[in-house]
Amino acid sequence: MIGVIDAGGISLMLVSALAATLLPFSSEAALFAAVRAGMNPTEALLWASVGNCIGVTLNYALGRWGREQVVERKLQGKWAQRTLQWMERHGWPTLLLSWLPFVGDPLTLVAGLAKIPFPLFALLAYGTRIARYWVLLFFVGG
Repeated sequence: MIGVIDAGGISLMLVSALAATLLPFSSEAALFAAVRAGMNPTEALLWASVGNCIGVTLNYALGRWGREQVVERKLQGKWAQRTLQWMERHGWPTLLLSWLPFVGDPLTLVAGLAKIPFPLFALLAYGTRIARYWVLLFFVGG
């Protein structure tokens, strides 16, 4: 992980983007590693947030415009199925939970499937994820 962090903010952004997809990466671990390696916390917050927002946008786009076979394959897991049911039952307010581990990333894909308007998606998904990083950095990790 340190080798990635040594490469700077763009690497943190890339790791955070990949972590926001359905790949099993930890953007939080990368964020803390970047700060511990000497990156300014505000700069780390910016890079990680941009990357994470790019990743959830890719999830949304895959759900909205992706080929059905790809989307269906991604939704075969137990958490993804529960997320889909939750979104169908509760609608767009479900995106307030998109920062959570396990369900948050599939939730952003499901938001695309459900055709949640992108501005609303961006406000809720980006906002909750940036807030999560901010809380982690300045209250938990500080």
